[in-house]
Amino acid sequence: MTGDAESLGAALTLSRKEEAVASQWQLMWWRFRQHKLAFASLIIVALIYFVALFIEFLAPFNPEAPNRAAVYHPPQMIKLFETSAQGWRLHPHVDAYREIRDPRTLAVSFIRDGSRTIGIRFFGRAKSYRLWGLIPLDRKFLSAETPGEHFYLFGADRLGRDMLSRVIYGTRISMSVGLIGVTISLTLGLLLGGLSGYFGGWIDSLIQRIVELKISLPTIPIWLGLSAALPRDWPPTLNYFAIVTLLSFLGWTELARVVRGRLLGLRTEDFVTAAKFDGASEKRIIFRHMIPSLTSHVIASATLAVPMMILAESALSFLGLGLQPPTISWGVLLKEAQNVRSIAAAPWLFIPGAAVVISVLSLNFLGDGLRDAADPYGDLR
Repeated sequence: MTGDAESLGAALTLSRKEEAVASQWQLMWWRFRQHKLAFASLIIVALIYFVALFIEFLAPFNPEAPNRAAVYHPPQMIKLFETSAQGWRLHPHVDAYREIRDPRTLAVSFIRDGSRTIGIRFFGRAKSYRLWGLIPLDRKFLSAETPGEHFYLFGADRLGRDMLSRVIYGTRISMSVGLIGVTISLTLGLLLGGLSGYFGGWIDSLIQRIVELKISLPTIPIWLGLSAALPRDWPPTLNYFAIVTLLSFLGWTELARVVRGRLLGLRTEDFVTAAKFDGASEKRIIFRHMIPSLTSHVIASATLAVPMMILAESALSFLGLGLQPPTISWGVLLKEAQNVRSIAAAPWLFIPGAAVVISVLSLNFLGDGLRDAADPYGDLR
């Protein structure tokens, strides 16, 4: 017992010594790792952005390629093992389906074809494509063993297009809208909030009146009005950047007010006074001495703002006022699932909604963990 107590005391002493010499970022990391839900969310968010980065490699098929023989094809499940008279063997495959038509109603449906399966290969050969539009490749993460065959793990839409490929391609647009939009919002919030809090006076009054005017306006009607004002003949790329810019210029005000409040308190601190006496320029005082003290809060705010951008883009696209086909985003995909037939006959068209929910929840949990870790000098348990 004495030996155990001595070992525990030595471990606690070592831990205190490590904490005493650890940097702020190390303390934040140690505290963040103790937040299990946030750490799991970090892994999920990393996987989502990995998918967004390598959509060309991960999507089994061309997301825009229609197939008249697979309209509203149901989802198929991958089976790793195949049984036969000789036993079982490792052979990834899906059960094949065949189309039948009701002779009275002429309604089309699909049933399993017990005599046939579709083999699947991991890292198999496929039609040549370009990763990021630059690197030529001819292998996919998933491909059919027999060239020309199709499988539909997430089912197919009203034109017979593979929903899995479309959801994967939508990941890049929907998740990048959040990143780019938050980057612009953070820049505006830090810049205008920093100027307002540091200089005060008429600059503070002008910026705060702008902030109050924006906050007083109803958000959804403003989004709808500005989105409807975008020309319909714009190409998808230009329309995408217009939506990102629109969301960014409407999302910077809350961060600006927080930064202003923090800087109003910091500008009378001793380290700011010492920097002024040392001859530092006002730009250096703001961005080198004062803004870094807000780093942890800015990181948490950015993480919590990304899901809001994703939801805003999805909502606008769902209403037909955001991104439009042929651009593929989760909101555009959900727009195709807003009729009664989709709910009754093809519920898998709501899978993009599940992707939105998972990404938003993960980003929110991640933001909560970062916010808790923002005080790294708290009690480490």
